[in-house]
Amino acid sequence: MGDFTAEWLALREPADHRARSARLAREIARQLIGRPPLHIVDLGSGTGSNLRYLTPRLPPVQHWRLIDRDRALLARIRKPTMWAIVASVHVQPRDLADLEASADLFKGVSLVTASALLDLVSAAWIDALAERCRSSRAASLFALTYDGRIECTPADRDDEMVRDLVNRHQRTDKGFGPALGPDAADAAQRAFTSRGFTVERERSDWTLGGGEVELQRRLIDGWAAAAADIQPASATAIEAWRQRRLEHAAAARSTIVVGHEDLAAWLR
Repeated sequence: MGDFTAEWLALREPADHRARSARLAREIARQLIGRPPLHIVDLGSGTGSNLRYLTPRLPPVQHWRLIDRDRALLARIRKPTMWAIVASVHVQPRDLADLEASADLFKGVSLVTASALLDLVSAAWIDALAERCRSSRAASLFALTYDGRIECTPADRDDEMVRDLVNRHQRTDKGFGPALGPDAADAAQRAFTSRGFTVERERSDWTLGGGEVELQRRLIDGWAAAAADIQPASATAIEAWRQRRLEHAAAARSTIVVGHEDLAAWLR
């Protein structure tokens, strides 16, 4: 919960790419045909997972601008020289909390994209983002927005309690105002639809099996910490839940589904 180290991003990238909606990526690519060169802004880019996923799926010629407040993560991004369709990759350290101060990012942009970001931001922030996209007539593709669903097998008596506490934690301020958490995809659809965009959504769930023990372990630890932060009085029960879930994961008998949605938007 809130762990954005390079190690964590590398660990989750295969699950992210496997879960994403290929259909929505194709639809955005179709909408961008005939609009070269493409100027793409990736918000909260981390180490460039979104760049690596989308580059081979979008038309040429691509100019990328990767934005993140963490300089250490941006330092790990390199231009994918093996992809001739990428003309340029520019990284820019910037805090995106105030979009009004970042209006320059959206000038002349063809596509605004982000991965695992919208559930961290506020309703006001998403409204401001939709307005910026409308002003620049940019298409948008937002991947892996958490939607509040966590399903673990084998089932545990405290799964529901922990999930509910995690979802409360997801709605706390992550630096962009009160976070929307599981309500983010609905809020984004309303914001973009009200500004004349066509919006399509598709589930992009993580399904983690017995071969992904370390990713499961990191999730379980993070969920337990978030739940205990929200409800310290239940810390003992939460720790017992954590131990039981870790035992299932270590024995490769655990499956975890984490609900996400991808959302694509373009002007009619």
